[in-house]
Amino acid sequence: MKLPVAELHVHLEGTLEPEMIMALAKKNSIELPYASIEELRAQYQFTNLQSFLDLFYANMAVLRTAQDFREITVAYLQRAHDSGVRHVELFFDPQAHIGGALDLREVIAGIRAGLADGLERWELSSMLIACFWRHAPASEAMELMKVLVEQKHDIDGIGLDSSEVGFPPELFTEVFDYARAHGLHVVAHAGEEGPAEYIWQALDLLKVQRVDHGIRSLDDPQLVQRLVDEQMPLTVCPLSNIRLRAVDTMAEHPLPQMLAKGLKVSVHSDDPAYFGGYMDANFDALMEQFSFSSEQLATLAKNSFESSFLDEQSKQALVAEVQAWAEQQK
Repeated sequence: MKLPVAELHVHLEGTLEPEMIMALAKKNSIELPYASIEELRAQYQFTNLQSFLDLFYANMAVLRTAQDFREITVAYLQRAHDSGVRHVELFFDPQAHIGGALDLREVIAGIRAGLADGLERWELSSMLIACFWRHAPASEAMELMKVLVEQKHDIDGIGLDSSEVGFPPELFTEVFDYARAHGLHVVAHAGEEGPAEYIWQALDLLKVQRVDHGIRSLDDPQLVQRLVDEQMPLTVCPLSNIRLRAVDTMAEHPLPQMLAKGLKVSVHSDDPAYFGGYMDANFDALMEQFSFSSEQLATLAKNSFESSFLDEQSKQALVAEVQAWAEQQK
């Protein structure tokens, strides 16, 4: 029995494997600057967040139809299921897909069709979160936020992602106020490359229900105490942190320290096609480095379900699966 977990921090566009990029480019008659899959894969060497984002945004141009979005969603869910994932709260970047050949409604319909396939095939429950680019003007996010609400697009929440440094959460206060007023869940990337101050802003100005990354919280003992007191969920992405040099080596990763301090941390894959692994690979890397006990693994898994936006009954049923797994390890 695999450790059951919820994946709460994964970007759909970041699950685009090189093989699928090449196949979609061929299907959609798109000229790529790579002669082979190997040549494309060789580009997956990043020195920082921005060098990754440049490739990430270029590659997603191969997505041209609702069926493309359905296919990449199902391909990700297959890998997630194989990794022990029981529930997914999937990010997508609407700003990447507007103004092209595809209407936003078709993009969301394609993703939703894929999520429905996942529920039918693997009993994998899911939610969909639209993430706004922090490097784009907040006015653009606000305009799109209103479209998403007024046209009743089928999303469960909003998030904030992309380049962090120089784009503090406070810029998006109005967007998040609007989302909350219309009953949407709210999360935000903060404290990945940016300072602990960005986490304070995400909490106090955006009033997030969950902080994505949050590893810089350890720089501020007062912030750590607040996060512990409030049991604010932090979705940590170990392999992503190493590949983007937010942390130099796995040995230096702060997750064990965060866990020991009582922070409500859980493990996620972020952009698994680019960072060398899905959920199972992240747990494998942590185990290889830190030899977590089954009790620590169970805590991380329980935290993932308790940090989700599922109803209480569903959370408890999935936590019970974790407890059953823990019993098997004894």
